[in-house]
Amino acid sequence: MKKVKRKDDGPLEILCKWVVEYQVGLSVNLLMLLGLTHMCFPRARRHTRKFFELSYYNPDTGEYRAGWNDAFMVFYWIIIFTGLRAAFIDYILMPLAKKGGVKTVRDCTRFAEQAWLLIYYSVFWTLGMYLLVNSDYIFNFKELWTNWPNREIDGLRKWYTLVQYAFWLQQIVVINIEARRKDHWQMFTHHIVTTMLIFTSYGYHQTKVANFILCMMDVVDLFLPLAKCLKYLGFTTVCDILFGVFMVTWIAARHVIYLMICWSIYADIPNEIEYGCYRGKNGAITGPFPAPDGFGHLLEPFRDPEGIVCWSNGIKWGFLSALLFLQGITLLWFSMIVKVAINVLRGGEADDSRSDDEGDAEEDLKDEEDLEQSQPLLQAELPPFEEEVGVEAINLKGRTSNASRYRKSAGTSSGVSIAGHSSDRKELLGRIGCDKGN
Repeated sequence: MKKVKRKDDGPLEILCKWVVEYQVGLSVNLLMLLGLTHMCFPRARRHTRKFFELSYYNPDTGEYRAGWNDAFMVFYWIIIFTGLRAAFIDYILMPLAKKGGVKTVRDCTRFAEQAWLLIYYSVFWTLGMYLLVNSDYIFNFKELWTNWPNREIDGLRKWYTLVQYAFWLQQIVVINIEARRKDHWQMFTHHIVTTMLIFTSYGYHQTKVANFILCMMDVVDLFLPLAKCLKYLGFTTVCDILFGVFMVTWIAARHVIYLMICWSIYADIPNEIEYGCYRGKNGAITGPFPAPDGFGHLLEPFRDPEGIVCWSNGIKWGFLSALLFLQGITLLWFSMIVKVAINVLRGGEADDSRSDDEGDAEEDLKDEEDLEQSQPLLQAELPPFEEEVGVEAINLKGRTSNASRYRKSAGTSSGVSIAGHSSDRKELLGRIGCDKGN
């Protein structure tokens, strides 16, 4: 079916739409090319194995250090997440929504997006908690900072950190290849800060605190996607209960334990880490010695994993400031959620869940032929989607189906808009998912 193009589409926009349209095919082809190259060209295996095997193994300790070859694995998992999410939404979750009785295109899309988030976080929050429970710092924050700089970590922790990093980078790719929404820059800023924190914590050998914070942020995303999926399937009472659990979990994880970690950075690091610079690999680390002049040494851990790595009061405040910045955004989103909860408890209705969607929001899923016939007109006449900003603003996944019959909004795990728009609260009521009488 011939598609109608916007007159103002330039080459870059056309390329981005093509990438979005064929995410599954592109991902599968790249992975097959890599796999065939690895199997058919033995001389290339020393390079191709970097994509799917952990690099820098130390047989003497059974652990791994960091290095530039880790970028190959990050890229590999960006491709996997891109294709896997697209395939799940198109071929499993969208049909599941239709069979479950979801009535509109918009709700089917959102069900699929939330279900994908639930799948992802169920796997990686569980893995993160496994690392946390089997650590010595789960009940003792001071242990987060001991034995620094430990320049090697076990294989599972390294894989977990790199794959989580790939997931967040994939969200930045998605937000930039799709049509920009009204809250693009808020989402983009949050993703940039988050990915920078993961990257710097890995380079500065602070993967223990990275594991702890990721677990505290991810646990919220188990309850809200599940609640919204149940709401779209018609289980509103269970949805309301899970939304209450979600709010309690949010407060405990993101405003209590998270701030306790921030306090530990401020209070415990000066007592547990001897400030100064260090050089060498595990077993041959020298230091501390004074920091070199200038700021070049701050980038040394990323250039040379066995080179100079320093810790100072300025570096401590750099990490702490970034974490407090994310806490400020989280508090802003939570204040909006509380307003929604108060309105519902007072008997109000979250009755306008379609205020952030276009005219096809109430189109019934009658059959594929009807949807295909309506698609060219929608593409030609309707304005771009507004972007949804997640409550935790950390997971943005949106694409246009390669089946060309479902229009996808940029899915997030909740969808709170933080820009100064008059309709923010009205949109939030619907996006929270536990609305009444809709």
